[in-house]
Amino acid sequence: MTIKHYLQVADLTLDEHEYLIERTKIIKRRFKNYEIYHPLRDRTLVMIFEKSSTRTRLSFEAGMSQLGGSAIYLSTQDSQLGRGEPIEDSAQVISRMCDVIMIRTFGHEIVDLFAAHSRVPIINGLTNEHHPCQVLADVFTFIEHRGAITGKTVAWVGDANNMLYSWLQAARVFGFHVNISTPEGYGLNERLVCPGNSSFTLFDDPSKACEGAHLVTTDVWTSMGFEEENAERLKAFEGFTVDTAKMGLAQPDALFMHCLPAHRGEEVTPEVIDGPQSVVWDEAENRLHVQKALLEYLVLGNRVI
Repeated sequence: MTIKHYLQVADLTLDEHEYLIERTKIIKRRFKNYEIYHPLRDRTLVMIFEKSSTRTRLSFEAGMSQLGGSAIYLSTQDSQLGRGEPIEDSAQVISRMCDVIMIRTFGHEIVDLFAAHSRVPIINGLTNEHHPCQVLADVFTFIEHRGAITGKTVAWVGDANNMLYSWLQAARVFGFHVNISTPEGYGLNERLVCPGNSSFTLFDDPSKACEGAHLVTTDVWTSMGFEEENAERLKAFEGFTVDTAKMGLAQPDALFMHCLPAHRGEEVTPEVIDGPQSVVWDEAENRLHVQKALLEYLVLGNRVI
């Protein structure tokens, strides 16, 4: 089987994503019914972490175990990756000893280089530029709660970070629209927007971006690696908190999502994230299930029951 990687949402087609959505439904239902399902028995996932994590490590490690396989944790601090071994060499060695690799790191060029020299599928667990597994979980969560996301409007309020770029790719794949509102100086990097992508509209006013939206989503104002900018960002992002007033401008049944961890009182108020429109806990859990479907597909293709 041709090796497929999942480094960004655009790596898979609409048909492949729809297949993953359907497999996620089946795999989640089996899990909830305590049905044993071990399609990846005797297979190994290597997880390489350069950035710290809670949800990514837990969801991949637990997911691989639930599929009958095993997961090995590597950090750059306790492997040769942290001692200057070339990525190309590490990729060739590691990929000869396992069946699939997940990497959570800083620059996206690292996962690209790893994939170019790997004999097994590579999954992007997060880079500075993209977070495809999280957005796949978010799209699944929306479908689970509200049905098809095609033709809907997603409002993004806050920093133009890796989550937003993955949302923009998902919009092209699934056929929905993204309303974007970012503070001045924290807007889109045109280099990370696919040429010809017309699936988004920019708004100076975050409230305007939320008008009529079916989903309102945000993220922390200071992502990992930008901590020294925190004080400056707190000032720049004033007025960009997702609160009940902004949610009130969205559709009456609009959902709220946040990839977590969240800073209540900064990018979102407690009333919203802990309120009835919030699906953040389902969203977090669904990382587990969509990643199981992704692991299954990348390792076995569609040769499953």
